[in-house]
Formats: sequence, structure tokens, C-alpha cells
Amino acid sequence: MFIIGSRGSQLALWQARWVAERLAELGHQTHIEIIRTTGDKITDVPLAKVGTKGLFTKEIEEALLAGAVDLAVHSLKDLPTEMPAGLTLAAVPEREDPHDALVGCRLADLPAGARVGTSSLRRSAQLMVRRPGLAGESVRRKLDTRWRKRAEGPAQAIVLAAAGLKRLGWSDRIAEILPAEVMCPAVGQGALGIETRDDGGAARQVCGALNHEPTRIAVTAERAVLAGLGGGCQVPIGAHAEVAGGVIRLRGVIVSPDGAVLIRRECQGPQAAARALGAGLALELLESGGRAILETVYGEG
Repeated sequence: MFIIGSRGSQLALWQARWVAERLAELGHQTHIEIIRTTGDKITDVPLAKVGTKGLFTKEIEEALLAGAVDLAVHSLKDLPTEMPAGLTLAAVPEREDPHDALVGCRLADLPAGARVGTSSLRRSAQLMVRRPGLAGESVRRKLDTRWRKRAEGPAQAIVLAAAGLKRLGWSDRIAEILPAEVMCPAVGQGALGIETRDDGGAARQVCGALNHEPTRIAVTAERAVLAGLGGGCQVPIGAHAEVAGGVIRLRGVIVSPDGAVLIRRECQGPQAAARALGAGLALELLESGGRAILETVYGEG
């Protein structure tokens, strides 16, 4: 039997159970072990103010290294680009919708000065690029709690990952899917990361069967952008890659927190060069004004 480490949120458990079902189809028994992470304990502070990488993964990775669990299922956007020694990304299953979604109201229909719920600098900054008068409303909690907070609180709309809404069967709550040209997604958004020990053991071998290579290539390029920028999920960085016909099309953005400056660059190349393309795009973003934005963000953190 394989023990799966997971956070205890409704979405995290859906993801862990989905992996458990896929492993069951391959003839393997599993048990899900819920692990509370630092990010689950700190719910009253916006992510941008916490300033710690691995908020939602550190304790799960410690359990992996200690042998308490055999594999971990993460939302890939939560997994830092630098993984602890002894661990590896064993599989990246096929991606769900990577885009962001507005719940409650379409972007064009929001009145001037409307409050939009999000704890993400990336999301709030890109919203302000399109609608400078919008005001952010922090909504740091689990997905189901954030939904209730929008219904009960002052926010007239909330920005969430489309993937999470679709996985939980809440597609009918989506007012608008925001295209990447309007809101560039977070690195790895919509993808799952299955992490195991890097010991050649049974868990790594078995999980490899769940890998979807086009998705893995795309997120490899995106994560290379993030690594090149030295950022985490709490900074105003977005990257999105698409793979078709052996070619990657990669775009990336860095946005000032107030939405006043947006640096956007794109590139394309062979899928075999995914990591190099991502690193090159990161350098181009930095040299085009992104470095100054990131220095300001880190200085205020």
C-alpha cells in the first residue's frame, strides 16, 4: 500500500483522491494521510506578506523524507522550483484549464471602485492593468471558504483558478474565464505535481505511469521562467506555455503591484529546449524592466 500525503482542503483532497483512483486502476492500494502545512495555519495574512517559499509543501516534503508517506500530491503552482535533496517530481498528470476565472461578475461589468477578492499580487496587479479603479479584498482561505466569503462579504467578484472550480464541479459559478492575454496564469496553474523520494523506489516507478509528457514540458518551461526570476507564488509573475507539434509557445509577465507597469514577453522554440527557453525569457523580462519591479516587491516584503 502507498501512503499519499495531502493537505486537508476540499480541493487538495479531491486531487489526492483523483491520484488514488488512477493508482487503483493500475492495481495499487493507497491511503491518504492529511498533513497541515504552514500555509494552512496562517490564514489572516495575504500571501504576498508572508514571504516564505514552500508554504503549502514544506511539512508534506518533510513527511516524504522521513518515510511517513510514499508520495505527495500538490497543486504544482505551490511547489517551489528548487526541491529538497532526496525528492523528485515523479509525474505531472494532464493539465486542467490553466486560466484564472472571475466568480460573481464579468470584468467588464464590474462598477468603478468595485472590490475584487484575491490574495494574489499577480492577480490583483493584472486586474488593475485592465481596470485601474478596482480595489483588492484579501481572501486567504480554502476554496470553499473563499466562495462563502464572497457571497457574504464586500467583494463583488472573486478571482480563482478555473481548474479548482472545475475539479470541484463548480463550473456553473464561473462568470468569466480570463484569457492569458488579460491575466497570465501562475506558473504551473491547473497542473498537479506528484512528488516522491528520489531513491528509485516503487512509488517513483508506479507514479511515473501517470505522467503526461506535453504537460510536463509546458510546466518545465514555466518553472524555468520562475526560477530565472527568483520568485515564488507570492510575487506578481505569470508564465504560460502551450505545446503543439513539438513547439513550445511561452509567454511571461511581470507586473508592478499597482498595475501601472506591465512587462510582457513571448518566445517559441523546440520542446526539447523547454528549460532553456524559460531561462531565456526570464532574462529578457528582467532586462526589460522586470528587475526593478521585483526589487521593489522584495523590498516591501
